[in-house]
Amino acid sequence: MKYLITGLGNIGKEYERTRHNAGFEVLDALARAAGCSFAPQRYGYIAVMKHMGSTLTLLKPSTYMNLSGNAVNYRMQAEKIPVDRLLIIADDMALPFGSIRLRGKGSDGGHNGLKSINAVLGHSNYPRLRVGIGRHFTEGQQVDYVLSQWTDEEYKALLPVFDTAADAVKSFVAAGLERTMTLFNKINTNNQWFL
Repeated sequence: MKYLITGLGNIGKEYERTRHNAGFEVLDALARAAGCSFAPQRYGYIAVMKHMGSTLTLLKPSTYMNLSGNAVNYRMQAEKIPVDRLLIIADDMALPFGSIRLRGKGSDGGHNGLKSINAVLGHSNYPRLRVGIGRHFTEGQQVDYVLSQWTDEEYKALLPVFDTAADAVKSFVAAGLERTMTLFNKINTNNQWFL
């Protein structure tokens, strides 16, 4: 079985360790654990890993956030991966800092990367894993907030969150969506990483 695991973010040094790049961070945690590395290909950076007999293509789109759908659609077609074996990983301001939430479908929640994917696919019925970044900004400062870097304290607190999210990805592949939702969504109710 082949899966496409896409972490949303923006390519470039100026975007490293920013809140909007939480999806990239989860992919980096997966790749580190698997001992694989990313290489540039069309529309993105790709790493390939194996888990429980399945092949996972890890995609960091190089299209920037607003055109993420182009990269996702291209790689799905190239790899012949159906939508139920697509998993999108994105940051989410509506979730408390440090929480994770897996869903089988849902709205874009104002996230431009998800908006792009919805527009290109023509629907929003695909699995997504959201990483909570909180809403610690004043009205009108949303863009500045998501494009700003984590503080050292925040980033240190998030490292185990990225690892847990990577474990959720592997569970999604091995155990399926429903089982993984049961196992990982409940972690958030008593999460030591909340600030």
